[in-house]
Amino acid sequence: MELVSIGKFAKMVGVTTTTLRRMHQSGDFIPHHVTKGGTRYYAMEQLKEFSNAPETEKLVVGYCRVSTPAQKDDLQTQVENVKSYMYAKGYKFEIITDVGSGINYKKKGLRQLVNKINNHEVSTVVILYKDRLIRFGYELLEYLCEINGVSIEIIDNTEQSKEQELTDDLIQIITVFANRLYGQRSKKTKRLIDEVKKNAESGKDKASAY
Repeated sequence: MELVSIGKFAKMVGVTTTTLRRMHQSGDFIPHHVTKGGTRYYAMEQLKEFSNAPETEKLVVGYCRVSTPAQKDDLQTQVENVKSYMYAKGYKFEIITDVGSGINYKKKGLRQLVNKINNHEVSTVVILYKDRLIRFGYELLEYLCEINGVSIEIIDNTEQSKEQELTDDLIQIITVFANRLYGQRSKKTKRLIDEVKKNAESGKDKASAY
């Protein structure tokens, strides 16, 4: 009897190793042999058995994000709104929260969400507003969901981001490009960023005057 590693078997059946481990834990699909150290091995004869195994239930994930820790109350309100929507839909769900800029792709929660999508653990992603998922590059994440059979549900398509969030994101973009052009410690970089911040504050003062 030929035994293969979990990685090789995963490729044969077209799932991830995470899915196979989860199916083992749930009892839906058991490896032929597990070593004392916990290494899983599968028999070639199990290929046909896998096609008849019950498909693990996928979750709906509500993703909520704010830009700064000062927006903690806004985050809680966002979470409650998303929960209310999913309760009304009768979804079995979990919530992932993030605190960070909409142009930051390295946020812990966003990475967790992407990993779940890639591991075929998610059926639907629910967000309150489109820009809560990501500020720029939304179409890329949308395509990632599409190729993994995941739908995105946006509760409110009309809401716009707060002006302060847009300003903060703009400053981050300019900072990145200025660092690349002039260097992080360059006086030009500091002057450019200070000027952008000054203009942003000036614009808010003018707006509040009307």
